[in-house]
Amino acid sequence: MREVLVVGAGPVGLALAADLRARGVDVDVVERRTAIGGGTRAIGIHSPVLAHLEASGATDELLSRAVRIARGEARADGTVLAEIRFDRIRARHPYVAALPQVDTTEILTRLAPPVRRGITVTAVSDDGPSVRVQTTGQRGDEEVRARVVVVASGWAGRELVYRPGAVRTHEYPDRYAMADVVAPGGPVARVHLERAGVLESFPLPSGRRRLVAWAGTEEIPDAAAFLRRAVAERAGLDVDIPQATMFRVRRAVAPALRRGRVFVVGDAAHEVSPIGGQGMNLGLLDALTLSPLLSRWLRTGSADDLGRWERDRLASARHASRLAALNTFLGRARGPAAHAAKAATLRTVLRGPGGAAFARAYAMRFDRAATA
Repeated sequence: MREVLVVGAGPVGLALAADLRARGVDVDVVERRTAIGGGTRAIGIHSPVLAHLEASGATDELLSRAVRIARGEARADGTVLAEIRFDRIRARHPYVAALPQVDTTEILTRLAPPVRRGITVTAVSDDGPSVRVQTTGQRGDEEVRARVVVVASGWAGRELVYRPGAVRTHEYPDRYAMADVVAPGGPVARVHLERAGVLESFPLPSGRRRLVAWAGTEEIPDAAAFLRRAVAERAGLDVDIPQATMFRVRRAVAPALRRGRVFVVGDAAHEVSPIGGQGMNLGLLDALTLSPLLSRWLRTGSADDLGRWERDRLASARHASRLAALNTFLGRARGPAAHAAKAATLRTVLRGPGGAAFARAYAMRFDRAATA
C-alpha cells in the first residue's frame, strides 16, 4: 500500500508528487490520459509558487527556460495608463516567470515519480486507516489502497469527492480568442483596455507572445482572423496568426477540500477565470502547502495544521475568484462614455497607492501561502 496516491498528472498533481518525493514520501501517480497534453492556457508562474517549488528542485530549471516579467503596462487609446512594477515587490522572486505549460509539465514530470497512464479512477472511499480506490484501465477494473489520496485531476474529477450540485459553478457569457505567436513587445506584459474589449499580450521565450482578446458573447467562426483584427485594432500591430483557439470561463469554489484521508486540490476544488493568470498558481499553492503537512502526518500522526491549511486555501481561492471576476468585468467592451470613465478611474487608481496594491494582488502576494 502506497503512502499517497495522486489522481491526475497535470502541473498541480505533478508538483505535489515531486515535492512529496523530495520529502521521502512513497507516492503513486495515476492519470487517465495516455500522453502529456500539448494544449496550454497557463503560462505565468508567480512569486509564491517559485518559492515553494524550490524544495523539489524545480525552480532553477523553470527560471532557466522562462522569461522573467518584471513590469507590465495598462494601456488604453494608445497611451499608458500606468506601469505595474513586479520588481518592486518584496519577495525572493520579484517577477512573473512566463513559459509554456508544456515546459512546466515536462520539468515536473522528471522530478515526480513515474506516472501510470491510461488509468481512470472511478471511485474513492475512506475506510478509516486507508482509502480504497477503484480504477479502470488496460488491465480492466482494479482496486488499490493508499494511506492518503489527493484528487488533482481538474474539474472532471470533482464527482469523485463532491455530490452533484455541491460545488456551485458560474458560467461566464464571455468568450476569448487566444494564440501564442511571434510578435514584438520585449519582456513587458501589456494589457490593452480598449472600447472593443481587452487585449492581453504577455511575453514568452523565443520572441513569442501570448495574445488573448475578449471576443464578445457569441460564437466566432474564425478565431485566428478575429484575433488578428483585434490585435491590429486594439494594439496597432500587424501580427501573423495562423491559428487560434476560443475558450470560455467559469467560476467555482468548493465548500471543503478534505474528507478524512481524501484531499482535493487545483481545479477539482476551484476554478477561476484565466483572465488574470492565477488558476494554475492557485492549484500549485494548494499542493505545495499541503505536501509538508502530509509528510508530517504520515511520519508522526500529527494532523493539527490540516484544518488551518483547508481554511487558508479556501480563503485564497475566494480571493482569487473575486479578483478574476473583476478582471473579467474590466475586460468587456464599453460604450464611449463608460470606456472613458473606466480609463480615467484606472489611471488615477493605478498611478497612486493602488498601483502597488494591484501589483501585489496580481503577483499573488495576498495569497495565504505567500511567505517568501
